[in-house]
Amino acid sequence: MPIKIPNSLPAREILEGENIFVMTEYRAMHQDIRPLKILILNLMPTKIVTETQLLRKFSNTPLQIQAELLQTVSHEAQNVDRSHLESFYTTFDEIKDKYYDGMVITGAPVENLDFEDVDYWDELCQIMDWSKTHAHSTLHICWGAQAGLYYHYGVPKYSLPKKVFGVFDHQVLKPSSPLFRGFDDRFYAPHSRHTEVLEEDIRKVPDLEVLAVSDEVGVFAVKTEDSRQFFFLGHLEYDRNTLALEYQRDVDKGLEIDVPKHYFPNDDPTQTPVVRWRSAGQLIYTNWLNYYVYQTTPYDLNTLNQPKE
Repeated sequence: MPIKIPNSLPAREILEGENIFVMTEYRAMHQDIRPLKILILNLMPTKIVTETQLLRKFSNTPLQIQAELLQTVSHEAQNVDRSHLESFYTTFDEIKDKYYDGMVITGAPVENLDFEDVDYWDELCQIMDWSKTHAHSTLHICWGAQAGLYYHYGVPKYSLPKKVFGVFDHQVLKPSSPLFRGFDDRFYAPHSRHTEVLEEDIRKVPDLEVLAVSDEVGVFAVKTEDSRQFFFLGHLEYDRNTLALEYQRDVDKGLEIDVPKHYFPNDDPTQTPVVRWRSAGQLIYTNWLNYYVYQTTPYDLNTLNQPKE
């Protein structure tokens, strides 16, 4: 089934060019189906790129998805046209009385700041608190995962001596988890971050479960016991050239940056990167949507917080 997005969203043309079935709002209105309502809080400066990466994963599932885009008002985005935000993004005040089947909180390039020093931290805390009662399942990515673990469970983050940057091998710790249904025992995932959370800190929290780790870069996937919150410390939604563009950006700025590990053939940045994470990325997003959203969310979202009989 397709993903339902606004007719003029830039991601539509990109995804249709990749032969992905995208349904416009007009056509969706003529179908008697309740789509899954997914809210994406996009904290990345490259809004359109991030939108497209996530929508690509959602659109390749057998479910009909209605995606909404959320921005913070306490931070002014610098790398996207204001008209794009005005046309396609909503604010928390506009959606705070709504309910969603699922929610995604993206990463953000603010890792070197203490959480409380991020200019939109108070607003993000308000949204994360709201998500516990207004989203059936919430997926946090990279810095968003670190922020969620810290806000909800007090798990600290630590600065790294060198940026974790590249594509790394991971081990599934719980193969029976529906999140990893269809996975091999080991899988690859991109990482790009200056901070980390420690497995031992997470395991001190009874409500948290570590699902996948990397010998080289630590924790990848964590979830709560009730499966209402997920935390991915890497980027399985990344495109082939995402790390290459980040690397070239820093090189152009004259910053000290290592070539991304295990990414370019022979570690040669003039060569085309080999994608080793696309299938794992599609599976993990499909499995989250299917097993933890679609199969457990109430049909009437207005009953989300009503006690079960």
